[in-house]
Amino acid sequence: MSRPLLALPKAHLHLHFTGSMRHSTLIELAIDHGVHLPDALVQDWPPQLRATDERGWFRFQRLYDIARSVLRRPEDVYRLLREAAEDERAEGSRWLEIQVDPSGYAQRFGGLTPTLELMLDAAERAAKQVGVGMAVIVAANRTRHPLDARTLARLATQYQDRGVIGFGLSNDERRGRARDFDGAFRIAKRAGLLAVPHGGELLGAVSVAECVDDLDADRVGHGVRAAENARLMERLADRQIACEVCPLSNVGLGVVERPEDVPLRRLFDAGVPIALGADDPLLFGARLLPQYELARDVYGFRDAELAELARQSIRSSAAPDSLKKELLTEIDTWLAG
Repeated sequence: MSRPLLALPKAHLHLHFTGSMRHSTLIELAIDHGVHLPDALVQDWPPQLRATDERGWFRFQRLYDIARSVLRRPEDVYRLLREAAEDERAEGSRWLEIQVDPSGYAQRFGGLTPTLELMLDAAERAAKQVGVGMAVIVAANRTRHPLDARTLARLATQYQDRGVIGFGLSNDERRGRARDFDGAFRIAKRAGLLAVPHGGELLGAVSVAECVDDLDADRVGHGVRAAENARLMERLADRQIACEVCPLSNVGLGVVERPEDVPLRRLFDAGVPIALGADDPLLFGARLLPQYELARDVYGFRDAELAELARQSIRSSAAPDSLKKELLTEIDTWLAG
């Protein structure tokens, strides 16, 4: 009999702040704040998305911005992160690294610094209440000017003792080359933050290579298109640079047509470390556990391989060494059982 995936300890390294919101919470907050939601976020949820062209990405971004608009009070932020931690715990995730661009909320919460402090306080409180480790990745928006990214990188470095562990780069990679943001990533890396840019989602293997070569990435958000280049996969494996693979997000945005087309098995067999992620459950309709279920049911991962996926997520995380050791031991126990 297959072992229960709920009981498999794991880390979740690719989850966006707004996209982590429960659908029920989106509906409740929209009613509370008088925000009109389009049908795609109500009766037609989860929305039908395809972001491989400009119009499709614009629609995805528009829905994301509408969802962001319901978070208007500090208590909304505290609620979102508490519920995110509860959902992680319910799926066997014991460590969460949640990614946020505070500039998207700065006008609402008094500026960049107060916004980040609010989110860090909410994350710390949620972690204590729920018993799930939680850290924050500050992410720049690649559709904005690289100088904005440098501002965010400097801000991130000032809050390492409050739970910021990494610096990221998100949004449509077709609208901002990774190398344009190398200055911001140098600031982050010099301070000891992990470099975790998105790449290899809507663009091919060259996008992943730029993250590695120009940004000195420790992990790559998505990275699935690395499977198109055998030499690049060798480099990722040799340097143990993890790809944060989000299969159902790849399908939802049209990166691939079907779950079967996500090259998870190819990356894994090439020795590339993998951390499965959910990306934006609010828009794709699935959290972390279904990604592991896909690995078992669609990609044919046996329990020993599923245990190794979970180990890779933990090893690739910024969790404290003591927690890593504890979770790795629990994975061995899960497999032995």
